[in-house]
Amino acid sequence: MFRLVSLNLNGIRSAASKGFVDWAAQARIDCMGVQELKAHAADVAGRFDKLDEACAGHFHHAEKKGYSGVGLYVRREPSDVIVGFDGGEFDGEGRYIEARYDSPARKLSIISCYFPSGSSGEDRQAAKYRFLDLIYPHLKELKGQREFILVGDVNIAHREIDLKNWKSNQKNSGFLPEERAWMSKVLGHGKGELGLVDVHRTLRPDDTGEAYTWWSNRGNAYANNVGWRLDYQIATPGVAALARDVSVYKTQRFSDHAPLIVDYDLGL
Repeated sequence: MFRLVSLNLNGIRSAASKGFVDWAAQARIDCMGVQELKAHAADVAGRFDKLDEACAGHFHHAEKKGYSGVGLYVRREPSDVIVGFDGGEFDGEGRYIEARYDSPARKLSIISCYFPSGSSGEDRQAAKYRFLDLIYPHLKELKGQREFILVGDVNIAHREIDLKNWKSNQKNSGFLPEERAWMSKVLGHGKGELGLVDVHRTLRPDDTGEAYTWWSNRGNAYANNVGWRLDYQIATPGVAALARDVSVYKTQRFSDHAPLIVDYDLGL
């Protein structure tokens, strides 16, 4: 089995102080996509550039100090690593890194991606929509070339089942009709739709509270499991069909997000 994990760290130094590195070294991880590093290369070097001696990290840091940033920890070195996707606004924010595993039998990419949040105001919501408009054609083009799994904090709860208080959040970023429609277009199989697969929902279509991956720090949300499913593994159909099990790790808390774990029969 190939164990692939996604986790928004909400700061790699903060997560490490809560046991993230020790847990990751013991969790039989083959690859981990992390988001919201909130650290530059100098902060990571020599401290967080490896999970263990055999699991090396590749990173896309934001230009702004203490902001965003993504990474991929890989046990098997990829044939290529692609840093960034748009060459502009969002590459400056450190939101995309892709590891490619190419062989005569298969071309496969694993992507760690951190979608913008629009919760801080109209300007950031507008940036989020710009990001969605850019990442969609990128994924469409990539799908025409290779299999891939995108892991990350998408900052969108797709369906009512994906958050506790859906009725009161219909006008809030993360559950806006336009965002949900974008997700439906990504996951739909109709004309003009991308036809990707939400791996968690495919394996566990009826998961409710067990599927939440993020909880607000306000109002005892975690204790009361008032959560959202914001973290995903989204894959092309061929590789999604190789997913065997999914879980959300909640025994320890390293962040306001929980690790999303999927085991694939990938043969890597």
